[in-house]
Amino acid sequence: MMNSPSSTPCADELAMASPGSAAPASPASPASATRSAWLAVGSIAVGTFAMVSTEFMPIGLLTDIARGLNVSDGTAGLMVTMPGVLAAFAGPALIVASGRLDRRTVLIALTTLLIASNLLAAFAPNFATMLVARLLLGLCVGGFWTFAPAAATQLVPHASQARAMSYVLAGVSAATVLGVPAGSLLGTLFGWRTSFAVTGALAAVVLLVQLWLLPAMPPARAIGARDLLTPLTRRMAQVGLLAVLFFIAGHFAAYTYLKPLLQQVFGLAPNAVSTLLLVYGAVGFVGTFVGGSLVARSVRGTTLLAALLLATALLLSTLVGTGFVPGAVVVVIWGVAFGLIPVALTGWMMEAVPDAPEAGQALLVSGFQVAIAAGALIGGVTVDSFGIGSTMVLSGVLVLVAALIVGTLGRARGGVPAGVIPE
Repeated sequence: MMNSPSSTPCADELAMASPGSAAPASPASPASATRSAWLAVGSIAVGTFAMVSTEFMPIGLLTDIARGLNVSDGTAGLMVTMPGVLAAFAGPALIVASGRLDRRTVLIALTTLLIASNLLAAFAPNFATMLVARLLLGLCVGGFWTFAPAAATQLVPHASQARAMSYVLAGVSAATVLGVPAGSLLGTLFGWRTSFAVTGALAAVVLLVQLWLLPAMPPARAIGARDLLTPLTRRMAQVGLLAVLFFIAGHFAAYTYLKPLLQQVFGLAPNAVSTLLLVYGAVGFVGTFVGGSLVARSVRGTTLLAALLLATALLLSTLVGTGFVPGAVVVVIWGVAFGLIPVALTGWMMEAVPDAPEAGQALLVSGFQVAIAAGALIGGVTVDSFGIGSTMVLSGVLVLVAALIVGTLGRARGGVPAGVIPE
């Protein structure tokens, strides 16, 4: 299986060498090679979980950290915004700086950076040190989303690449369901520093597994600054990036106010809100794996489905009335769309730029971060001026524009057939 013609070079190497070795040792059986490959993919997926948990952990611990480091809640909010801003620039910068550096080395360096960020945050004596820790995280976020999806697909046979990518991106949903709530609970029981320390320990375990299992993954060639313009010259990449701006801005303009929506519009008590937030993350987790299967069939169809589901949830939230059941319906539809989004858009860019997947992912990371910032700004202004209901409608319209872009402009013309993730 691993030696089939459709296998990638790195998958072939796994079949001939022991995990992480630089040269072939004794031939491994196909079963053991496959097991090693999926364990390597798993290490990247758990790294995603640790990274996203770290990125959003301050949201649940904001007031505790602010008191502990003697700053206002508003100032403490910089812990959330600064990593995102830096990540928008880090992806393109790191891909150029990495040159022909082995992607195994790059991923190990990013995991090490994640450990350093968490430990520095855990022992930060003041807020300035905390911001340094969060800036290190921004580098990690930008770099990881640039390199990890392409690396994961290199580790397995061609037919399993969409599945491998969905495993890695499932770390986002898993962090939402488990990582962020667990971090908040640890912070409540043992102090906020413990939350960062535990996440750093998890990242250290990931590092050990990656040192053991990740094979050499040398790039075909170094990517220069001019190569980052390649996606901008491809029609499908242009369409994807344009859709991302509307799609993600619409999502985050609304997602920022999901909790107030459940409280104020649906009239739910705190316990019911907590339950539905957990449901949101859980169905998103499932949606990511479903998205992996759907992307293998049609990237465009999966992206369009995610946009239509999200727009339906946003617009439905203003029409279905109050109570737990209407709120649950909206949350389930929204959660499934949330699960489909990262795997669909990542698959889109990999299909649009098959000869420069890392350059495509770098621009996708930048587009995501710009859209997140724009969405948060649009959502805040709209909520303050017109209320949550109007924000949901505006967000739904933005997502429908994304669906229109995908549906009308997103028809592949030449290149890779729709639904095929390139090797």
